[in-house]
Amino acid sequence: MAAVTTRGSPPAGLIRRWTNPRGYREPALSAMPASKNQRGLGRTMGGVLDPPPRPGRGRDPGPSTTGDPSIVIGKVFKAYDVRATYPRPLNEKIAWQVGHGAATYLLEVAREAGRLDPMGRAIVVGHDMRTSSPALTASLVDGLRDGGALVVDIGLVDTPAVYFAINRFDAAGGIQVTASHNPANYNGFKISGLHARPVGNGTGLEEIKRLAAIADRQRTPSIESPIEKRDPWPEYREFLLDRLDPRLRDGTRTLRIAVDASNGMAGAMVPAVFDGVRGLDLVRLNFEMPGTFVHDPNPLVDANLAQVKQAVLESGADFGVCFDGDADRCMVVDEKGRSIGCDLLLAWMVARTLASEPGAAVVYDLRSSRVVREAIEAAGGRPVESRVGHVFMKAALRENDAPIGGELSGHFYFRDHFGTDSGARAFIEVCNLLADGGRVSEHVAPFERYARSGEVNFEVESVEDALAEVQEAFDGHEVSRLDGISHDFGDWWCNVRPSNTEPLLRLNVEAKTDEGLAEAMERFQSLFGTPVDH
Repeated sequence: MAAVTTRGSPPAGLIRRWTNPRGYREPALSAMPASKNQRGLGRTMGGVLDPPPRPGRGRDPGPSTTGDPSIVIGKVFKAYDVRATYPRPLNEKIAWQVGHGAATYLLEVAREAGRLDPMGRAIVVGHDMRTSSPALTASLVDGLRDGGALVVDIGLVDTPAVYFAINRFDAAGGIQVTASHNPANYNGFKISGLHARPVGNGTGLEEIKRLAAIADRQRTPSIESPIEKRDPWPEYREFLLDRLDPRLRDGTRTLRIAVDASNGMAGAMVPAVFDGVRGLDLVRLNFEMPGTFVHDPNPLVDANLAQVKQAVLESGADFGVCFDGDADRCMVVDEKGRSIGCDLLLAWMVARTLASEPGAAVVYDLRSSRVVREAIEAAGGRPVESRVGHVFMKAALRENDAPIGGELSGHFYFRDHFGTDSGARAFIEVCNLLADGGRVSEHVAPFERYARSGEVNFEVESVEDALAEVQEAFDGHEVSRLDGISHDFGDWWCNVRPSNTEPLLRLNVEAKTDEGLAEAMERFQSLFGTPVDH
């Protein structure tokens, strides 16, 4: 049975600290009193309870926020997560409120699902490498504990590791402290429920927002709920490498790969998972994690791929990969230093997946190239189009029991990764595809048969009025309103949809020829003017 800390000084060696990659220093933690709940948690999970000091009610809650609490909270809650600049409007006070609201909601959902066991009260917490993450994590954990949750702290990890831990420990949910691809002065919280199902607008985030807005730390009794520190890396490594082609694991087949960690969590994940794999020769870029970035940790922006493209060409790599800040997505560069569209990558992945599961569904977002649907059908699969966003993609994956799915944004979803998105798992899939030989450019070439605009943004005063204008201009050619409006003119087709966060219309156009694409873009620019860079 696991050792449990008790009041006073623990025996020597009782409190073990996990060893994290790259020497990142965690805030010092101390022991806490044991309770019946703690003893139950220890029996369930093993490990050592090792909580941070519990501050008194007089503790400085962080930078002050004034005005209506619901207005302040409203500034940090977005469509899919909590995210804002630090320390204003997001700070330690808000972090406690989010923790308390999330605990209240996630534990109630678990109870309604019949989870009355100790782990039905457990919430996994991880965080990224941003300089504000340790302080925000400490306050978040306080809020979770004051809300009655048992906290499983897995430390400095990539976001997919939280999804893994929620399922590995059968927890009520989990929260990753991260701002993903945003600049260094941002931070936030990605919240998941049972089985790592996403919590966003329409799936519980509005309720957490309401609960957070009314949570008052000064009037909330401090609940000494337990906290347990766990090291997920050994099991996480085994879980991921089990999905890597055995020829790459034992070195029968070798690949040289340029990897840009973007000074983000791939700087911890890649060494922890892939070091020692005989068949992978990794050329490493930006693996340091100082909390600042050599380039923005957003691989969708082509300028941020300059280093990995150069490294591929200089090192003669088979391909390159660039991860985003929390390593839940990645972009691939071929051996010629060209970035490959993520929808084309999905089209390439489809045949291998469907060979082992004939007739299975494959989920793709509606911005994707028409070639994705064509590739799925050609391989005998069932194409399933989804709205844009991880909440919708994950739901579609579950509802259709799909083994794989992908978004234009670089998020790839795998049933064998609990139906969640994972940069590491996508990286493994590309490695597996090359294990049989060939070059990335050769494999992708058959799918590069249409002219494409990429996602183009137009700034508008009212997205509703702008969509109505599109509908009037292109009346009779509408094919879908799944997300915005999709039209098909035969020689070219498009989707135009509103941004979730800005007064923007987002346009994706594809055509059979370059001339058809130019014609389509002219029509949209006559309606909305010059595209903007967002």
